[in-house]
Amino acid sequence: MQKIEAIIRFEKLEEVKVALESIGYPGLTVTEVEGHGKQKGIVQQWRGEKYRVDLVPKIKIEIVVRDSEAAKIVDTVVKVARTGSVGDGKIFVSPVGEVYRIRTGEKGETAL
Repeated sequence: MQKIEAIIRFEKLEEVKVALESIGYPGLTVTEVEGHGKQKGIVQQWRGEKYRVDLVPKIKIEIVVRDSEAAKIVDTVVKVARTGSVGDGKIFVSPVGEVYRIRTGEKGETAL
């Protein structure tokens, strides 16, 4: 099993959710996060004054899937979330040792 963590732009969340549902993955966890990458934040202007925002608001999507499904999920997120501009985000894929469904006590891939 693999855990996919995608950090994406706020405005891309709905498109990504729809795309994942359309390929059969309705379950996901969404968290509002803040951070910055190589660009070190953004410069904005308010009432004629410029100021730097170091921590840019983003959305983190987490999904745990079977090994064979990970590439399909990653490809879908990349295709839908990409704008081609700095700040599109990152995707991290890491192995999951075990998963348990609390309600039934199931474990492993059957708990997904």
